[in-house]
Amino acid sequence: MRYFIEFSYNGKNYFGYQIQPNEISVQEELEKALSTILREEIKTTGAGRTDTGVHAKKMFAHFDTDLNLDQNLTHKLNSFLSPDIAVKRIFEVKEDFHARFNATYRTYEYYISSEKNPFTQDSSWQMWRRKLDIDKMNEACKILFEYEDFTSFAKLHTDNKTNNCKIYKAFWEQNGSELKFTVSADRFLRNMVRAIVGTMVEIGNGKIQPEELRKIIEKKDRNSAGTSAPAQGLFLVDVGYNF
Repeated sequence: MRYFIEFSYNGKNYFGYQIQPNEISVQEELEKALSTILREEIKTTGAGRTDTGVHAKKMFAHFDTDLNLDQNLTHKLNSFLSPDIAVKRIFEVKEDFHARFNATYRTYEYYISSEKNPFTQDSSWQMWRRKLDIDKMNEACKILFEYEDFTSFAKLHTDNKTNNCKIYKAFWEQNGSELKFTVSADRFLRNMVRAIVGTMVEIGNGKIQPEELRKIIEKKDRNSAGTSAPAQGLFLVDVGYNF
């Protein structure tokens, strides 16, 4: 039987979601807990991968087992896992339903703090020394909808067969001293959101104009885009499925 697991994590202490040689990952901790409790080797497949230091408010993975799962498995997992990983629910799905390939969209949020805040230094980009023009940044967001090839925002030397993505929404909003970027797409390239945010910040502080974003995208060259934003401000907040 195939099961889906919905969970969240603070990525500060992990080298991303996916298992890494000689480094601690969320996937490794999750599989270790499942294998220990179920007393068999459990391998999980995640909805995607998050980079080192990136967080997830809502993440999914699937795993297979012949066991009939205890209704208290969620509680047992949360007792076993460290405080920075929390399981919300576990439920059965069709045996061919896939956490990665059946996802219809993914949504990320990126947080920037416009004032020095010791309580958000691990969950936002602290940018209190300069003011950003949110109107220009939202103007640039509209340009993202005109394109599908986002090679300019992709991590170099990956095994992607295509760098095409369909962005469904992208916008910035201000809430007090907090600036939040929301972006949703059918798929994301490695480092894509952080590269977009870094470029948007250059637009917001006047280094480049919004319309220059078209040239950056059309060059299909990572070196033409801005520096990647720090990992701690990025959260995976939703993954969509047609269960």
